Amino acid sequence: MHGLALDCRARRVLGPDIEIDIRSMDEDNTRIRIPRLARELAGRPGLVVLVGVQSNQFPRAMDIARPLRAAGVQVCIGGFHVSGCLSMLGKVTPELQQALDLGVSFFAGEAEEGRLDQVLRDARDGTLKPIYNYLADLPSLEGAPTPMLPARTIRGTIGKYTSFDAGRGCPFQCSFCTIINVQGRKSRRRTVDEVEQIVRRNLDQGVARFFITDDNFSRNTDWEKIFDRLIEMRERENLNIKFMIQVDTMCHRLPRFIEKAGRAGVRRVFIGLESINPASLVSANKKQNKIAEYRKMLLAWKQAGAIVFAGYIIGFPGETPASVLHDIRVIQRELAIDLLEPHCLTALPGSEDHKKLHFAGAWLDPDLNKYDLEHVTTRHSTMSTPEWEKLYRDTWKEFYTPEHMETVLRRARATGVSTANMMVLLLWFHFCIVYEKIDPLQGGYFRLKYRRDRRPTLPLESPFRFYPRFFAGMVSKHLRMAQLAWRFHWFTKRLDRDPATRNYNDVALTADIDTDMAELEMLTQISAAR
Repeated sequence: MHGLALDCRARRVLGPDIEIDIRSMDEDNTRIRIPRLARELAGRPGLVVLVGVQSNQFPRAMDIARPLRAAGVQVCIGGFHVSGCLSMLGKVTPELQQALDLGVSFFAGEAEEGRLDQVLRDARDGTLKPIYNYLADLPSLEGAPTPMLPARTIRGTIGKYTSFDAGRGCPFQCSFCTIINVQGRKSRRRTVDEVEQIVRRNLDQGVARFFITDDNFSRNTDWEKIFDRLIEMRERENLNIKFMIQVDTMCHRLPRFIEKAGRAGVRRVFIGLESINPASLVSANKKQNKIAEYRKMLLAWKQAGAIVFAGYIIGFPGETPASVLHDIRVIQRELAIDLLEPHCLTALPGSEDHKKLHFAGAWLDPDLNKYDLEHVTTRHSTMSTPEWEKLYRDTWKEFYTPEHMETVLRRARATGVSTANMMVLLLWFHFCIVYEKIDPLQGGYFRLKYRRDRRPTLPLESPFRFYPRFFAGMVSKHLRMAQLAWRFHWFTKRLDRDPATRNYNDVALTADIDTDMAELEMLTQISAAR
């Protein structure tokens, strides 16, 4: 959206005499001072656009919008909650209607092909439409303005990663997914030249780390052309560019895909593993995941020098706390996954799961704050809500034990991955889930809190209560973290000094051809797997 706004300004879509002032703020790393923003914009031509608002973020978006609307500031909300609800339910839900009643506008769909132009013109004239709905008209990405964030926004992220989409659309039909119902299942993509332009423009502002946000990059029909161009930039120009991508579990079946990904600079890869139980995968219509292929695929990524992140869903029908924790231990032992991300099975608005439950009249938690994959929002057949919530926390703690973190570091050393880089990631994940008690992707190493920024529905705390607790908690958490960091610092030093550690091997790093498959619990202990 920042890139589209820059393009609107360059083309002077509001007329030759009107300048467009653009400010991008990411609330993950920037404090949003809403009263100050309201005072600044009150009585002036302006528009606050809340971008990419997901379901769990919608209440926060409304907390931002209310005081702005009270001051007469125009507000437009877009993202997956608005688009998903309109796409799958075909109606305005109660929380959306409350926003419309306040005079908030909605944007559903994608804003390329000049659609943002019209929104800005309407904002200039004070005639914003209640809903801009482009869900039925997916734009082409070829020739679209370049996605671009200013360096000052990027600096607040760990690793200084920026992001862009090389394409949109995923051919699969996972029932818990919202993306396919908003961005479609047909591959739409930027040209190879445009991808190169994005990379070079960021290099010009000192940014060389990229997260390519395609929901499934391996199904971008131009993946090989893009990799070839990036390989040329890295190997002929010696550009130190690195990437993170998202792929499916069958990407290794594409000839040369993983090998070229490694040469192109892919150093982190996210894989939607979801489960090691085939019956669970079938229940979610994720039939493309074949657990017998997991080990081959993961070892191919390790040979390419990539750090593997894997999504894992807990709460499929028939699961119990005992069965899930057993599966986590199997994953630790038999799969070369570096960072596992367990999440609760959640019927997100915009997904097929949510649509079915909604029209069946099933119970869905009315508090949208909880639709963050960390909270229980539906009923389960074999677990109570407290059991399921406890299991979510226990799966993280079970995977990120200090002992298993040492195993992951040994595997990193043996496969040529930087142990220092891996240690930083492991400590980040461990710190967030154990000490901050939040998902690692919502946290970092230093969490700032402001007393006056509390949710408006809650009472403002006394400074004599807030600040002592905040500073005491900060000191306590970081002291414990420092102890763990010190332990792993010396552990990685010993690994790096000992040449023999390059020959470390275990079941997860052993190819299937050299493994007694009858000894793999993943393939023998689950009836559906057998």
